[in-house]
Amino acid sequence: MFVCSTHSLCASERRFAFTYEVTTAEKGELELENWVTWQFRPGRDGGSNIHQFNFRHELEYGITDRWQASLYFADWHTSNHPGGEVHTHYDDAALEVIYRLSSPTTDFLGSAVYGEIRGGPDFLEFEGKIILQKNFGKWIAAYNASLEGRWMGEHLEERGGEFAQTAAVSYEINPRFTVGAEALHEIDIPNWNRAEKSVLWAGPNASLRCGRWYATVTALARLSDNREEPCAQTRLITGFEF
Repeated sequence: MFVCSTHSLCASERRFAFTYEVTTAEKGELELENWVTWQFRPGRDGGSNIHQFNFRHELEYGITDRWQASLYFADWHTSNHPGGEVHTHYDDAALEVIYRLSSPTTDFLGSAVYGEIRGGPDFLEFEGKIILQKNFGKWIAAYNASLEGRWMGEHLEERGGEFAQTAAVSYEINPRFTVGAEALHEIDIPNWNRAEKSVLWAGPNASLRCGRWYATVTALARLSDNREEPCAQTRLITGFEF
């Protein structure tokens, strides 16, 4: 039986749900993460509201103290349609690596680079990300900038991309509990020839650790006028260290 620990939060714990941190798993450390993201779109012209739940199941492993690899062995979603039908679909699997370049505590600025490849039925995506972080006592501030390229369709003939940024801050109430806020900014680039109108979400988050378990949740509301995008989304990540 695990009890809530009184030591500082572990290096691999996620304090944010949409923003990655510079810290990585220690060498030989194995962790299981499960994600669920709820997205809400109001119905149009009196139609029913649309709720979508996206799920991710991930294994993380510390190859070295600076280099972490993760396997997303299942990404899938379920959603309701305006007619009342519920649709469930397997999306993809992915491989992710993070390499830490500098420390957020002992260096002027913590930094890491991130690479990911995802593939599923008629879908392929590559993503690169820069991760920055700085710790100030009980405060943590983090920033991510990422660029995605994706190909879709039976012969991967449809292509496009996305530029995204996230920013986050958290405060350690005690060694088991942190609170903070996150913001997510995305720009879709269909066919790589023009940028769509950007969309911005922001909202509060909290993270709780208990023994080898932790849970992190962030609730975001859309602040920009993009009615095609979810007006609200909430992500919960739970993790367990082996």
